[in-house]
Amino acid sequence: MSRVSLRPAVLEAVGQLQVAGVHSPHTDAEFLAAHVLGVERSRLALAPMLTAEQLAEFRKLVDRRAERVPLQHLTGVAAMGEIDLAVGPGVFVPRPETELLFAWALAHLEAAGHEHPPIVVDLCTGSGALALAIAHARPDAEVYAVEIDPAAREWARRNADRQAAEGDTPIHLHAGDVTDPNVLAPLNNRVDVLVANPPYIPEDATLDPEVADHDPHRALFGGPDGLSVITPMIGTITRLLRTDGVAAVEHDDTHGPQVAGLFAATGRFTAIVEHPDLAGKPRFVAARRTAD
Repeated sequence: MSRVSLRPAVLEAVGQLQVAGVHSPHTDAEFLAAHVLGVERSRLALAPMLTAEQLAEFRKLVDRRAERVPLQHLTGVAAMGEIDLAVGPGVFVPRPETELLFAWALAHLEAAGHEHPPIVVDLCTGSGALALAIAHARPDAEVYAVEIDPAAREWARRNADRQAAEGDTPIHLHAGDVTDPNVLAPLNNRVDVLVANPPYIPEDATLDPEVADHDPHRALFGGPDGLSVITPMIGTITRLLRTDGVAAVEHDDTHGPQVAGLFAATGRFTAIVEHPDLAGKPRFVAARRTAD
C-alpha cells in the first residue's frame, strides 16, 4: 500500500485555510489530520504517513473547512472539561471560553463542601456541554439541564445517553423555556450552583461564517440588545437558588456591567463579580443569592 508524508499535506492545508480566512489554520489542519488518522492531535508525530485514501479524505475535509464549515462539524465532536460531545447541524458548538464557566462551577462545588448531594442547573444547555461535563467531574451531583430547542435537545439526549452508558451519573434533561416563571418549579430555593450560556448576541452583530451560517440563530441572538433572554432569566435564577447558592451567566463581551446590574437590581444577590475570558474581555457574571 503506497503512503505519502503527512507534513507536506498539512502544510498545503495550512496555506489553503489561510487563504480562506480561517482564524487558526495550522491548528485546524492538524485536528483534521488527527481525525483522519484516528489519533490525538498531540500524537501526530507518531503517525507521519498517510495512505492515498487517507490523503484524499483529508483534502476533502480541508476543502470543506476552507468553505468555513465549522471544524467541529467536520470532526463531529467538541470538548468540554474532560468529555467529548457529539455536535453537528442544529446545535450550538461549545466555545473554549465556556470552559471558564465550567471551571468556576467546579471550584464552587469543591469549596462549598456540601453535606448533601449538590443540585446543579444548566440553563440553555444546548448540546448538554456544561451539564454533562459537571456530571462527569462530580458524580455526586444531581444535575438538571434545560433546553427549549427540539433539535438541540436531540443532541443533548444523545450525549447524555452516551455519558450515562459510560458510567457517568445521568442528568435530568428538560424541555423548557428558561424565562418561564414555572420552569423547574420543584427545584425552587434548592439549587446550589447554576450556570447558563444563553443566546446573547445582539441581532445586528457581524459574525464569522462558521457562526452565522452554521450555529442555530435561536442559540445565538438575544434580541436587539442581546439581553432579551438574560433579563427575564434573572428571575428564574433568583427563584431557583437557595440562600448562598451561586450562579454564573455567560454574556456578550459588551454586556458585563449590564448583566451585573440585572443581578444587583433584584436586591437578592451579593458578591456580584464580572469575570474576563483569557483574552481579558468580559465573559460571565457570577453572583451569590442572599436570604429573602
